[in-house]
Amino acid sequence: MEMNFDFNNPTHILFGRGKLDELGSQQMPGKKALLLMSNGRSAKISGAYDRTVAQLKKAGVEIAEFAKVMENPVKDMIMEGAAFARENGCDFIVALGGGAVLDSSAAVAAMAANDGDLWDYVYGGTGKGKPLANPGLPIVTITLTAGTGSEINQWGVISNPETQEKIGFGDPSLTPVLAVVDPELMVTVPPRYTAYQGFDALFHNTEVMMSNGGNILSEAIALSAIESIAKYLPRAVKDGSDIEAREHIAYGSTMAGITMQLTSTTAQHSMEHSMSAYHHNLPHGAGLIMISRAFAEFFIERHACDEQFVKMAKAMGIADAAKPEDFITALTQLQEACGVAGLRMSDYGFDQSECMTLAKGARSMQGGLFLANPCEMTDEDCAGVFRKSYR
Repeated sequence: MEMNFDFNNPTHILFGRGKLDELGSQQMPGKKALLLMSNGRSAKISGAYDRTVAQLKKAGVEIAEFAKVMENPVKDMIMEGAAFARENGCDFIVALGGGAVLDSSAAVAAMAANDGDLWDYVYGGTGKGKPLANPGLPIVTITLTAGTGSEINQWGVISNPETQEKIGFGDPSLTPVLAVVDPELMVTVPPRYTAYQGFDALFHNTEVMMSNGGNILSEAIALSAIESIAKYLPRAVKDGSDIEAREHIAYGSTMAGITMQLTSTTAQHSMEHSMSAYHHNLPHGAGLIMISRAFAEFFIERHACDEQFVKMAKAMGIADAAKPEDFITALTQLQEACGVAGLRMSDYGFDQSECMTLAKGARSMQGGLFLANPCEMTDEDCAGVFRKSYR
């Protein structure tokens, strides 16, 4: 186990029930905020919108609303939001929403303060990889879902439909200065999306455990998060108003935001981003679920990180776990308990003939994550995981 680690997260995290009501007493990073949202429906149903506006007013902050973020954020929307922020004189961003909104906030913040096109600054694929000339606008995040961990990190994943790419974008200057994680805001998330988001959070942590860059701190946090998610996600899916369950899933998600900064996720995330780049209607968490068992089995068959799989199986409730295959048992049981074990790629328009295209797309868009795998995975290996997952 690696004892060395490098960790720096400047985000002030307000975590817990009712924490949104403390926003107005916090020091804000500016005077006028771009309030970044999706269509705003979920924020208004949960009451988060009215409470946020009231708290910003209490803090003496003006707002300009931009409510156009979609499930898989696209480049053109980012550029439109950035132009809107400049036109309205916004000096910081308040991201109110789920993972798509949080991801978008990093890109909008960057492009509100820099010239050119977002793809000028994207590393990987057809991106030009230029460094940001100016730091992005400061970001305050208020997450309405538990899944991405993006409320406390510098990264966002953005799609470019013109090039059929979905690539992570980030810069240290884009790390949020303040994050509100209030499980009371999550009780209206529908069961299906509660499951998708919860599994996204789970896989952030399981991939950190599998990563060859793991360390003593990332493992301790990841196992704690895995235990919380495995125990409480079925309860949250069954009864969205179960605030204790919501609290534990939110904890697991936010902790993933920390573990991903201590090490890295693996190619499982690269592979899913390729899937939803080519099939834009696929929710990220659903795609991860579809390939999760075959992905883990690839490394189990090669005995790449047996001890890590055993540790995760124990954290997921198999107390006497002794072999890596016990992780697959625990994962399958959790997916069945959450009603997502039957997800099929074919229901989202996938065909088996695409498997190599998806594999090559994963490496070209986010090839860096393949370096975190516990053993080598070739394009053919990757395509094999897609074929094994296909239904």
